[in-house]
Amino acid sequence: MQEKEIIRAKTETIQEITCAEAITKSLEALGVKTVFGYTGAVILPVFDALSKTNIKIIVNSNEQSCAFSAAACARTTNNVGVAIVTSGPGITNTLTAVADACADSTPLIVIAGQVPERKMGTDAFQHIDVESIFKRAAKKVITANNGYDMEEIIKDAYFLAKTGKPGPVVIDLPLDKQIKKQSYKGTPISFFSEKYSSIKNISNQDCKIFFDELKKAKKPLLYIGGGLNNSRASKALKEFNNKMGIPIVNTLMGKGVSDETSNLSLGMLGMFGMPAANFAIQETDFFFAVGVRWDDRVADKVGSFGAKAQIAYIDINPEKIKEINSERNPFLCIQCDAEKTLTKLTQYAEQQQIILDIEEWRKETFKLKENWPLAYNQDSSFIQQAQAIKELNKQISDETIIITGVGNHQMFAAQYITSKKPKTFITSGSFGTMGFALPTAIGAQLANPEKKIIVIDGDGGIKMNFGELNTISMLRLPIKIVLLNNLGDGMVRNLQDVAYNRNRTGTTREKSPDFAKIAESLGFSYAKRISEKEKLAETITDFLESNGPAMLEIITDFEEILYPKIPQGKSYSEMILGPYIKKKN
Repeated sequence: MQEKEIIRAKTETIQEITCAEAITKSLEALGVKTVFGYTGAVILPVFDALSKTNIKIIVNSNEQSCAFSAAACARTTNNVGVAIVTSGPGITNTLTAVADACADSTPLIVIAGQVPERKMGTDAFQHIDVESIFKRAAKKVITANNGYDMEEIIKDAYFLAKTGKPGPVVIDLPLDKQIKKQSYKGTPISFFSEKYSSIKNISNQDCKIFFDELKKAKKPLLYIGGGLNNSRASKALKEFNNKMGIPIVNTLMGKGVSDETSNLSLGMLGMFGMPAANFAIQETDFFFAVGVRWDDRVADKVGSFGAKAQIAYIDINPEKIKEINSERNPFLCIQCDAEKTLTKLTQYAEQQQIILDIEEWRKETFKLKENWPLAYNQDSSFIQQAQAIKELNKQISDETIIITGVGNHQMFAAQYITSKKPKTFITSGSFGTMGFALPTAIGAQLANPEKKIIVIDGDGGIKMNFGELNTISMLRLPIKIVLLNNLGDGMVRNLQDVAYNRNRTGTTREKSPDFAKIAESLGFSYAKRISEKEKLAETITDFLESNGPAMLEIITDFEEILYPKIPQGKSYSEMILGPYIKKKN
């Protein structure tokens, strides 16, 4: 049915309402239950309209947090997050979160109030040129002037944000537009979803090319990333690999796509990757990359393995396909949806009765995993971050959602948390944003009220959006915060030690507040600080069993270093295992 026919069929439901009301009605029609926002003068019409709906409004401590919390709804579900803020500093405060969502392909809508259209381009109070600032940080920026239909904008933006390579859509909304009357047609959601549903699939000829090369391989690897991090794509991957049995390495954003306890899973690869993954990639002769960005922490000089490996690359992003096609010279490089591609390959393999002869490689990679376990300094009198996270991992369920900040604790968590399900390990991957964890936990908990949400953060990152402790307390969210306090910015400090002869400028703090006492003063149900190794296991148990908001501050080793690591610009063969990781056999 054509758009005009749909609209004609709906004429009996057409209403004359304000554009602000058209926005809220559209959000309701899309199934949005919660928005995150911070109000101001030029967004008041939208907030007033929201108050007359069943949509819950969550007010964070600042606008950056609003956008992080909204993005968390998308990161942990299959929905699109929505943040609504005011003009000027209101919208510019969201820039970091919008850029973070764009970098990690997270579907998000940010609606920002703007001065009246006649004052745009002037020095009016709190006016900023939103399009100029956000055009390189968002998937799309829309200035909703008086020629636009707000129902169409909102519904279209929702599916644009989540289709293809997902990302944030920013809507610049002048005040006079919000109060202007328009017709609300109630155009069916299916019209907009179908508009974005035409994604091509891999062909039978492509399948033949793929398997003709794969059957020649003796040491294939599956390289999986965030493009597969949803339940449907994860299921498609598992069905494909149940038949193929190819060893798997994953990116940071791909944690949980495959069960990391499986014999075939070698874990995260790259700069701070697992030893087995980084050893295996040096031997592979067939590299099947699906839904990955080939970022520099995995594939800079580190990616020199491509010289002896046949590469097949599947991704939905046409720009990335073009880039990899020219840089990596894959024998197969196709823009396709990951889930559909894997399903088609599985069907083709079943029809052609394809079986791989790679049992020796499976045994070799499993032996790598068994022989090169992670290790840390167990003789230190101080608690190690690795030790704390390893103990935490023992005591959580497969359904627990882990949210990390950025720094050494993030990489330790990626190494020691064994994720088994998609969307259960949430982190700021490509943009590496400190201050990410607390607001993201708020959005994740509200979107998944039945699940346990655990934050792992450092003392540096947690202070960047510290006000969200108050938001958590006010909302009585049962978020559990593990604060690993090493009195500074450990990851950068480690780099300074190597590159600048231990000149630790700006990364070390001689004094630290008692974060647990601050949490307690804000009304947290559980707040405790520990530094004794012998109390770690039982304290984590008490912490996890507590009700309501909880913080466990763990004072960790000031001098702990993250291993293994590959120095920037070096190859996988130059991986540094450190003093504690040893071969078992």
